Formats: sequence, structure tokens, C-alpha cells
Amino acid sequence: MSFVRFYGIFACLLLLISEALLFSGNEFVGIWFYAFAWWPYIFFVDWLVKRKTGNSLIIDRTREFIALIPWSVFIWLIFEWFNLYLKNWHYVNIIPELSWRWLGYFICYGTVLPGLFETYELILAYGIIKKGQVPRLNDARLAYPWFMLLGILFLILPVAYPLYFFPLVWGSFIFLLEPINHALGAPSLLREWEKGSFQKFYALLFSGLICGFLWEFWNYWAISKWIYTVPFVGDIKLFEMPVLGFLGFPPFTVECYVMMNFINIFRGGNTWEKDTPKPEVSFKVPTWIWVALHLAFYAFVFHQIDMHTVKTFLLQ
Repeated sequence: MSFVRFYGIFACLLLLISEALLFSGNEFVGIWFYAFAWWPYIFFVDWLVKRKTGNSLIIDRTREFIALIPWSVFIWLIFEWFNLYLKNWHYVNIIPELSWRWLGYFICYGTVLPGLFETYELILAYGIIKKGQVPRLNDARLAYPWFMLLGILFLILPVAYPLYFFPLVWGSFIFLLEPINHALGAPSLLREWEKGSFQKFYALLFSGLICGFLWEFWNYWAISKWIYTVPFVGDIKLFEMPVLGFLGFPPFTVECYVMMNFINIFRGGNTWEKDTPKPEVSFKVPTWIWVALHLAFYAFVFHQIDMHTVKTFLLQ
């Protein structure tokens, strides 16, 4: 198919044209630049993976790619909810019309997981991280209580004392959910550790660094964007992000991977990852329940973002 051969080239051209329009002062592209940058990036990286391995998320696992989009919104909104307490970032110059604004939230937040996971697959496909061998973990079950304890503390402390413990949010669900994934036979980094491999773990960390840089690079030039108000480390910045803040992107990527593996247990064990067996234990939650849950959560958090996280709207 010609589309399969050339879709990455079209995506790359769209990204370059979008950047040219942005720097030429095109207001429409400046307002929507996050979407104009990230969706072409996702398709371009997918194309590179397809050319290298013959199997990509968009072309060969299309249903799972589509499923990632609403789950990407859902997972990111969990962190937006945390930010209501942390107040680490705000949005400026946001579209004033509610319907377009909420559609924009969905379109933009829907890129988070696809962007991270496509980059992760790119890293593995091109052998950027080849081995990652480490001493084997003898019995991951012994780590369960410590992981769960850390996960609970990492959830509670940032909400109770956000000034001092805000960074813990970017690792909380790793410790809280990874033991459950391992115990139920879902894709698990603890199981990879038992095999003596940190290859996936390192690839996820590197994916977070790449995407974190791109998030901040593209955000810096956009009209509608986010700004940071991070305590203690906010003075020295690269783009809008305090330099030390870039350390949060790698664990955030691992966290997203763990969270999605946990969610897939309740989706009948389906997974976006190539050649990954289904969990030993899984459940099939009816689709209508997921849809109702998503819509209710979207509406609640979108409204909270509008009320508390958006700092300025564009003038009509």
C-alpha cells in the first residue's frame, strides 16, 4: 500500500510546515501547535518503526493504538487532578470557547501515551538500548510490601505536603501497581528484572527524556502553552521547564507503562505492546462502563482545569 510506504514522509512534511507557519506568525497554528507538532511526530516515528521491524502500532495494532488515545487522556487527567494540589504548572492563552477548548484538551492529552510508547518502540527497534543486563531478582514477591508502602506514601505525601513532596507524584503508581501487574501475570518490569533485564526499563527512561525535551521545546514557541511554578528549583530553566524538572519525565514514562499494563488487566488482557502475552488473570469490563467513566472523569477534570489551572484565556 502506498500509504504504508509514505505516511511517515507526509507526517514529517506536516510537522515542518507547521513549524514554518508557527515561526512566520500564523496565529491558528500557534494556538494549536501542540497538536500540529505531536500528531505528525507520532505518525513519523511509527513509520520509522514499521520500516525497521515490519510491525508498528498504528498499522498493525490499530485497535490498540486507537484505544490508547482515550486512555492517554484519562491517565494524564489523573496528574492534572494532582496538580490542583501541587500547582506546579498553569496554562496560558487558552481558547475561550468551551467546546473547542475541551476538544483541544482531548486532542492534545491523547498524544501522551502514543508519543511515549512510539518513542519507546523506536528505541528498541533500532537497538539504541540493546541489553540492559542486571543481576537477577530472585523473588519479586518479596518486594511487594515495600513497593506498596512506597506507592501509598508517594500518593499521600504530595497531596498533604505539596511544597516539599511534589516530585513523588512522578513515581507513585510504579510502586503501587507494579506488584499487582506482576502477581496477575500482566506485562511487568519486575518480571523483566527476574530475567536479569532492564532493557525495557532503560528504553522507557530514555523515551521519557526524548519526549520531555520535545514537549518543552515545542511548548516554548507556542501561543497556547503551559508555564511552571515549581518551588525551590524554578530559577534555572531550559525553555519553560526548570532544568531539574526534566528528571521527572523518565519516571513518568515508566509510570504510564505500569498504569496502562494495570488497566489492560480489566480490558480482557489486551495490550498495545508487540509479542507480549496476555495476563494470566484478566477481566472484561463492559465497554459502556468504560465510556461512562471516561466521560464523567473528563468533564470533572476539564472543568477543574478551566477553573484552577488555566491562568489566561485568549481575548475574543
